[in-house]
Amino acid sequence: MAEPDRTGRLVEEKVVPVIEETAVVYKERVVTDRVRLHKRVRTTQDMLDIPVQTETLEVERVAVGRWIEAPAAIRQEGDTTVYPVVEEVLVVEKRLRLVEEVRVTRRRETRQVREAVSLRHEELFVERVAAPEHDPAS
Repeated sequence: MAEPDRTGRLVEEKVVPVIEETAVVYKERVVTDRVRLHKRVRTTQDMLDIPVQTETLEVERVAVGRWIEAPAAIRQEGDTTVYPVVEEVLVVEKRLRLVEEVRVTRRRETRQVREAVSLRHEELFVERVAAPEHDPAS
């Protein structure tokens, strides 16, 4: 159909079809390779040198037989802890008499001990296995 343009002349109108292409993308999982894993646990014997600390208590009873005014407190003399033992004695008046002290001394000893122990560690092996043939038609 002809239409006038700005100048008044008739201009023939043409329709130009516009074509658009679109792409559709699909993803497909394809096995390309396979692996097989093998795990082995090995146990080995090993010698360990480790310090082992032992502690012993030495108990010594010391007779005192001294009169005191109030109960004696537990006290520390170096590595020795002194626990006072008192008794009440009936006299015209009641007084405390220190009967004995129990002395507990702490002794520490460190020595090397060799002991066989079992140690385990794991190894993992990877084996490649051929992938199945992929048929693109399926």
